[in-house]
Amino acid sequence: MKRIFIFLTFYVYIVTLTSSDIVSDRGTLLAIRSALRGRSLLWNITSPTCSWPGVICSRDKNFVAELHLPGMGLSGEIPSGLFTNLTKLNFLSLRYNALSGVIPDGVFSSLTGLKNLYLQNNRFTGPVPDSIFGLTGLVRLNLAHNNFSGTIPESFNNLSGLGTLYLQGNSFTGEIPELNLPSLVQFNVSDNGGLNGSIPSKLSGQPKEAFLGTSLCGKPLDLCDGSGSNSSSGNEKSKKSKLSGGAIAGIVVGCVVALLLLVCLLFLCCSRKRNDQESRSANVSAVNKQVEVEIPEEKGVDNSNGGKDGFMGSAIAAIGGGGRDKDKGKAEVVVNDGKSLVFFGNVGKSFNLDDLLKASAEVLGKGTFGTAYKAGLESGITLVVKRLRDVTVPEKEFREKIEDVGKMNHENLVPLRAYYYSRDEKLLVYDYISMGSLSALLHGNKGAGRTPLNWETRAGIALGAAHGIAYLHAQGPSVSHGNIKSSNILLTKSYEARVSDFGLAQLVGPSSTPNRVAGYRAPEVTDPRKVSQKADVYSFGVLLLELLTGKAPTHSITNEEGVDLPRWVQSVVREEWTAEVFDLELLRYQNVEEDMVQLLQLAVDCTAQYPDRRPSMSEVTSRIEELCRIDSGGDIIDNAEALNE
Repeated sequence: MKRIFIFLTFYVYIVTLTSSDIVSDRGTLLAIRSALRGRSLLWNITSPTCSWPGVICSRDKNFVAELHLPGMGLSGEIPSGLFTNLTKLNFLSLRYNALSGVIPDGVFSSLTGLKNLYLQNNRFTGPVPDSIFGLTGLVRLNLAHNNFSGTIPESFNNLSGLGTLYLQGNSFTGEIPELNLPSLVQFNVSDNGGLNGSIPSKLSGQPKEAFLGTSLCGKPLDLCDGSGSNSSSGNEKSKKSKLSGGAIAGIVVGCVVALLLLVCLLFLCCSRKRNDQESRSANVSAVNKQVEVEIPEEKGVDNSNGGKDGFMGSAIAAIGGGGRDKDKGKAEVVVNDGKSLVFFGNVGKSFNLDDLLKASAEVLGKGTFGTAYKAGLESGITLVVKRLRDVTVPEKEFREKIEDVGKMNHENLVPLRAYYYSRDEKLLVYDYISMGSLSALLHGNKGAGRTPLNWETRAGIALGAAHGIAYLHAQGPSVSHGNIKSSNILLTKSYEARVSDFGLAQLVGPSSTPNRVAGYRAPEVTDPRKVSQKADVYSFGVLLLELLTGKAPTHSITNEEGVDLPRWVQSVVREEWTAEVFDLELLRYQNVEEDMVQLLQLAVDCTAQYPDRRPSMSEVTSRIEELCRIDSGGDIIDNAEALNE
């Protein structure tokens, strides 16, 4: 009986001890939320502490082990002793916030088990806090892109297990101390203009980029001269100081001669242009039919003719070589007989070329394959006319390939209604989709009037786009889209996806396409005119990541060059916490975290480096259907209603 009493007493003591431990951590977290102003942390105080977003507890739920608060809009200064009670914390991320001021002494002193500390992209000032140098278990430390100042402390040598030390983008001055960190793999002090002197020998194996934007010298940068400065810059200064009077006179004479040559060249160019214009005017009388079209003035429109004529003044006028009457504000459009629009069998011929000539128009934008114009016909029909550029295939091949495109008929594709072909002009006519592109919706309006895209809407867009691309792939193993990106996913008023620009990649020359799918192109693609179905899957995976993260693949994700969206997502998921990759707009919605993670996993599968490891588009579509709880014969989510919830 005595033994049982002792056991029960010990058990109650342990339970009390662990309960008080998590209660203490909970109180500290609430203090953090109160102290750091900004967007309210999504913590429901009626829920268990370990279920709060960003809070990861130990397996037995007895203490907080990790705290992830990136990009939460936190601001203000960190008060002294804020993290004191989180004694068992091993991971702390406060990156990409607006925290400022000098970090108080001792604020991290009690976090003796900390292994990862991420403070980058804030507004901290002053020296590196001494309390960091007592965290001897640190493996990764990122202080980049703040305003830390002073010299780089030699006390970093206390952190013998440090594998990553990022200090770039601060205001450090002086020399880099000798750092004896045997585990150090990643190191960066770039963009600290006040750093000077020679690079320590133990850091000479780091990449050159780790030291750019400083006055440092020595391997891997240029060698130092006797004063510890860059020797190449010293030599340049000495060369400049040794310029003789004769050399200076020679430079002046050379500049005068070059100027005279430039004037002669300009005179010749102007003369040739005048002759061309006279010749073109003489040829106008040989044309069969002339149509005079009123050209509306479109503000801000830019086209290849350098004016504000919109579609009618540039594209259509160029079909017959017409000119512009600048005094009357009209374009003389000349159309050769025998050239007309070619329609496809799945649409009615409700307009003709003359109707397009008379239409009001505005430039929608310049895309990969040419410029798109919105044309409003007198009958009330609104169309999109795409004027292709750099078409390299012969006429017969062009017509064959465009005929194949015109046969494509699916509810998630933008149908090609007609086309026009001549030696100088190639035009494609599409239906007008009212809501514009997914790219504009995701990245366009960031102001207060923006309507956020909720989870159901994004999932529905992903499913619709997947259906359209899967239909293309089903036409044959050699059929692919070739240019999948968010600007080619158009949206109806009910936010249903329509895939555009399919089948055009093989018509244009390689000179016009090297950067056309920057951020979307699969690593194995070397010729942008030859894109496999597996490469389409990679591009679609990037599109899914764009939907989930809210980040454009064509923009810099981090400050490290060459880090694309798939690699960034994989690094965050691998090293930190999966939820950090998601768009903040998605974190507002409850009970969809598991679905979001599943779609993220699908996107990662699609962007695998090796094509044979990527799923097919039919598999991708099936997985999204399952995720959205929609069977293939069911109705797609009413996204318009979902937006208003």
